[in-house]
Amino acid sequence: MKSIAIIYGSSTGNTKYAAELIAKKLAGYSPVLKDIADIVSEELQEPGVLILGASTWSIGELQDDWETFFPQIKKLNLTGKTVALFGAGDAEGYPDTFADALGILYDEFAKTGCTFVGEVSTEGYTFDDSQALRNGNFVGLPLDEDNESDQTDSRIEAWVNSLKQYLD
Repeated sequence: MKSIAIIYGSSTGNTKYAAELIAKKLAGYSPVLKDIADIVSEELQEPGVLILGASTWSIGELQDDWETFFPQIKKLNLTGKTVALFGAGDAEGYPDTFADALGILYDEFAKTGCTFVGEVSTEGYTFDDSQALRNGNFVGLPLDEDNESDQTDSRIEAWVNSLKQYLD
């Protein structure tokens, strides 16, 4: 079984809440749960699997703690590591930039040599545009705790189940 770290950046608590739900659903894998504000880049090189979460702010901006951490990503070599992304967005308030943070993280982490897993279909989501889209799918799991909190648990459950094949 691969070691797993769930690392999130959260300003209002929505992404932290999602990270905690993911950790609970992966409890059998003993994931480590950490806030990006409390880590150094070397900690990202230890686990075999990284599950990274960030929220999107305003018009497509990355959460502040991730923004601060961003320069350290350039120093990472994550070749052989598996990365899955999740994040919070507001599809009603910002339909043109829904879950952009996922795309921002994807683009930066793609330069580290990691392998991404956990893409999600856009089916069931209502939005106009997102930087998190690649080949018609989201690069990770977008959540809208502001407008669709009733779907958070089922979306996380389905996503986590899709990831389990990469965790053993």
